[in-house]
Amino acid sequence: MKTPIFLAPEELAAVCTLLYRWTGMIFSENKRYYIERRITERMKRTNITTAKAYLGYVGGHLAEREALINAFTINETYFYREEHQLAALSRDILPELVRNKRPGELVRIWSMPCSTGEEAYSIALWLLENWPLVDAYNVEIIGSDIDTSALARAQEGYFAERALSRLPDTVRESYFEPEQAHRRRIIQDLRESVRFATANIIDATSLSGLGLFDVILCRNLLIYFDDNSRLIAANNLFEALNPGGTICLGHSESMGRISDRFTLSRLPDAIVYRKP
Repeated sequence: MKTPIFLAPEELAAVCTLLYRWTGMIFSENKRYYIERRITERMKRTNITTAKAYLGYVGGHLAEREALINAFTINETYFYREEHQLAALSRDILPELVRNKRPGELVRIWSMPCSTGEEAYSIALWLLENWPLVDAYNVEIIGSDIDTSALARAQEGYFAERALSRLPDTVRESYFEPEQAHRRRIIQDLRESVRFATANIIDATSLSGLGLFDVILCRNLLIYFDDNSRLIAANNLFEALNPGGTICLGHSESMGRISDRFTLSRLPDAIVYRKP
């Protein structure tokens, strides 16, 4: 299949319905070419020749469902993205949080979605460079995503120049191995300091094993959802926070339009939302 297969309207609708049910993400006719390209690729990989047969197959095979979800997730990210929120984390959120903790106590931070690792590793790098008390507490950083292939790449820890472009030279030299084949690998200590796990923000069961967090960074994910999926995600995020915990959304997202369970807080560097 050199060109994407044409999906009949009912087949396109079936794909969109499955993706919505599994991920909460909205796809429709205006994304037809994008959808057809990815379905065609999965049909090639599974040696299935008709869309109807593929849709029957993917509905009954969990491994192929995972592969299809991976094909549709967007992993456009880089280190120190939305840096102002990282500044808020080190200047305001964590200093306020640890007033109620003793040195050595656990501080849990969740990056969802973490993509190929840049989001979660950025937190670790930023705190090492900008939070003087980072070694005084047991900071646990969890990165999660629905895309299992992205998580595998995150654990490997190799990054191209584009992902590293916003990092100061001193950070690159201190925390990354020398460049090889136009990529640099984050050092082993940092790879081992961040834990990665598969999780689906609209599936409370998949989140239950992660535990509760003091801070959640969930940025530029809810924009892909409809109102119903956003509300489900917001409720799951609320339940994943410790009382008084903080959530950071993307710059174009607002929890106030989704749920009234959170309290808005305006910090010098960012607007965040807190669980009372």
